[in-house]
Formats: sequence, structure tokens, C-alpha cells
Amino acid sequence: MRVAVLRFPGANCDQDALWALREDIGVQAEYVWHEDHSLNGFDAVFVPGGFTYGDYLRCGAIASRAAIMEETVRFANDGGPVIGVCNGFQVLCEAGLLPGALLLNDSQKFVCEDVYLKAINTTSMWTAGVDRVLRIPVAHGEGRYVCDNETWKMLRDENRIAFQYCSAAGDIAPESNPNGSAWNIAGILNRSGNVLGMMPHPERATKGILGSEDGKLILNALSVVKAGV
Repeated sequence: MRVAVLRFPGANCDQDALWALREDIGVQAEYVWHEDHSLNGFDAVFVPGGFTYGDYLRCGAIASRAAIMEETVRFANDGGPVIGVCNGFQVLCEAGLLPGALLLNDSQKFVCEDVYLKAINTTSMWTAGVDRVLRIPVAHGEGRYVCDNETWKMLRDENRIAFQYCSAAGDIAPESNPNGSAWNIAGILNRSGNVLGMMPHPERATKGILGSEDGKLILNALSVVKAGV
């Protein structure tokens, strides 16, 4: 498994992703610059968090038009595994790979804390290994997921809600929601299940010294699943 970690001006979590994948997941990971046009030789794509292009216009809007994203969309539509975290989730929504949008947190403040996640879909490549409540950090100012009722019904009926914010005991309630996301949504999947977007950072929860290893239950998918499966 060879994973492309995309690099955009303003992104600040690409190093976190690269070293977590290499050291803690044990896969080959390499940077790919935003102006590149090819993902040849790669088996998966990681779109990291940060503040691409300073979050001008809308978070992720400019990055979604970068040259490498055209290839990422093609790669995803061909069945290749793609994960977008935090700003990467925003980029995937702006690129049209995932429905909905991420808006300013209800509190109007940046939130940086550990949250608890419950896997709702348990059959996708990203969620099949999640067998318990996860504790993973969030760090964002614009992480409130929104969509219209028709999209919500589609996500629910097609089993595309990857994660919802919950309590440590697994109860999904408003007080467990760090940003006001609709229906406590923390992450969603595309229709085929090979594309995951999520606001919490699994790459920051891959070793004990970071406070949690729960992110490995998500990222381990990259060590066992090949592209297109």
C-alpha cells in the first residue's frame, strides 16, 4: 500500500499524516504537491487538515480546484480509497466527492479537544474495524456539518453516516456535539464507501504518547485494503 499525502499551501497537518501512516500504520506514504497532475503508483490518498490557501473564499474551496484534485476525483470515482480529515473533509465536499458543507461552529469559536465517536456504518473499509466508541481530537473553527433534509435521508437510507459524536458511553446527544453539526454527524462516506470525510483527526491518535491510539482503528484500513476493493 502506497499512500499519497496531498500538500497544499496553508495545510499544517500533512506532516502529522505522513509520519502517522509511516510509523504507526506501517504503510509507505509520500507527499504529492497540489500542482501535480498524477497519482500513478499510489493505492490511496490522504487529504490532510489545515488552512489551505488561508481558507479564503470558503474553507477548502480553492484547494478543491487544485490540479491534483482533478486526479483525486478520478481516482476516487474509480474506487480508490480516499480519506479527508478536517480541512480535507471540507475539500472533499467542495470537490463534490461528498455531499453537504462545513460551516462555522455554533459557538463561533475554534474548538480543540478530545471527542467521542460512534461508528454508524460498520461495513465500509474505513469503519469495519471500529468495534467500540473512539476518543479522537478535533481542532477546527468551521466543522459544523450541514445538509438539507433530502441529503440527510439519502445518507441515512444508504448507510453513509460513518461517525456521529457521542458520549463516552456511546449515547448520541446534543451535549456531545462539539460544533453543532446536524444530527451529530462527524463523518460521512460516498455511495461506494471508498471515500471518507471526517472532522476529527485519526492521525493525531495513533500512539499512546498522543493520548489515544483509537485513530489506528480507522487508518489501519490502509494496511489491509488494496485500491479498488
